[in-house]
Amino acid sequence: MATVRARRASARRAHYAASTRDDLVRSAVSLFTTHGYAGTSLDTIATRARVTKGALYHHFKGKQDLFEAAFSAVERNVYSKLQRILEKSENLWVKAGLVVREYLQSCLDPAYQRIVIHEGPVVMGWQRWRDAQEGLSYGVIRDVIADLRAAGGLGGISVEVTARLVCGALSTAATMIANSPDPKRVSEETEDAVVRLLALVRAGSETQDG
Repeated sequence: MATVRARRASARRAHYAASTRDDLVRSAVSLFTTHGYAGTSLDTIATRARVTKGALYHHFKGKQDLFEAAFSAVERNVYSKLQRILEKSENLWVKAGLVVREYLQSCLDPAYQRIVIHEGPVVMGWQRWRDAQEGLSYGVIRDVIADLRAAGGLGGISVEVTARLVCGALSTAATMIANSPDPKRVSEETEDAVVRLLALVRAGSETQDG
């Protein structure tokens, strides 16, 4: 009986700890989006999450550590949306277009713009920022390209080189959208350009196959 009670108590503590951490990350995402990294204090994040600063330091080493958790939360949200598209059974070319569209739509999200695009490279450092993205949303782009090549849709081109080129183009597009006074228009124009390019690549691939 004592063992059962101990396990239940341990489970409650783990649940409370996870809940506290989630509250802190949500608070950080909201405040970093609105006020930026420099304009947000740990005290403000803790107060918004309704926890003590000591509880914050129990979960995070400091402000940058918490920023990286917020970055990961925003990126993982986009990643999960892209991953759901990959799991559908549509034509690979249609799937590629849907992945690009969803990514460009995500670039309209203020949290993605502020935390991932604007502040991520500055706070985390360019290499760490790029590695973090390649492991999540950009990793999905690589998977799409690998699937297209495996299906014979891209000939013998290098998946890694092509993925880096496409990811570089999408990164530029994301920056254009985030910096534009009319981000929705830029997103739509970018999507149109990418869809047209995909159509050209598909037509060329089908011509070679024929």
